[in-house]
Amino acid sequence: MGLSFSKYRIATVASLILLGASILSPSPSLPLSPSPSMLAQNSGQTATDRLNQGLQAIQTGRVQDAIAAFKQATQLDPNLAAAHYNLGLALRQVGQLQPSADAFYRATQADPKFAPAFANLGGALLEGNNLQLANDYLLRALELDPKLGFAHYNLGLVREQQQDCKQAIASFKKAMEYSKNAPEPAYHIGMCYLQQSKLDQAKDAFRQALKINPKYSEAHYNLGSIWFNQGKLQEALEAFRKSAEANSNYPNAYYGAGLVFMQLRQYGDAIQVLQFARDLYNAQGNSQWGKNAEQLLQQAPNLNYQPR
Repeated sequence: MGLSFSKYRIATVASLILLGASILSPSPSLPLSPSPSMLAQNSGQTATDRLNQGLQAIQTGRVQDAIAAFKQATQLDPNLAAAHYNLGLALRQVGQLQPSADAFYRATQADPKFAPAFANLGGALLEGNNLQLANDYLLRALELDPKLGFAHYNLGLVREQQQDCKQAIASFKKAMEYSKNAPEPAYHIGMCYLQQSKLDQAKDAFRQALKINPKYSEAHYNLGSIWFNQGKLQEALEAFRKSAEANSNYPNAYYGAGLVFMQLRQYGDAIQVLQFARDLYNAQGNSQWGKNAEQLLQQAPNLNYQPR
């Protein structure tokens, strides 16, 4: 039985992960943790007191408490850039994209030389698909701090979205230089090389990402997709297996393995992983790829196949 691999092709997956800076204390001389007296009273507190309480809340996972404290700090002192900045980080953590961008913007107004605020503002605008403004603020961040790795990375994402792979790769390489422990820049270099059909360079880039993070499921998956399209089925299967091990809820890994098993005529194994892929796709709201997996299942010449 022949399979239409143009119809049921491997999906090329780009993991859009925006990097940002960590929480910022107002001054190295000020404690991150509030004293018991600070926690016991609200009246008479300074903006810095509330900022430090917010930082303490973040460190203990109380994001909503942190947001409230940061907001109070900005009300007490509208020029306290660190309060606006950390409010932006906390709001972004809970998915409030527009309020997050507003907070980062206010941080840049309070301190026009605050490079991480410009970089995170650019990242928030990128998430909102405002590529031109994101580009402008990221360039401003890099004017202020040319070694700000996550600004180079987010600028690379902007250029990748704009289909400018040459400039995107240049930005990602800068990000790798200044953020040596981040696997995402190498991964996105691989994605750019994939778009250019430079498969050997893509594989090298994905391997670089995996050296930094061996459990980077998308990097394993895209390596597997390259091997699959080159007809190296055992290598592809191993890559898809590692992708699933890295993230058991990543449906593309099972779908890719299903394609390999279909090619190998191991239909029982194909059915098992394709059913799992289909169920994950549907559970995650990706109905189109759920349908693709179901259609592949229906092609498996196995009388014991019962749709679940």
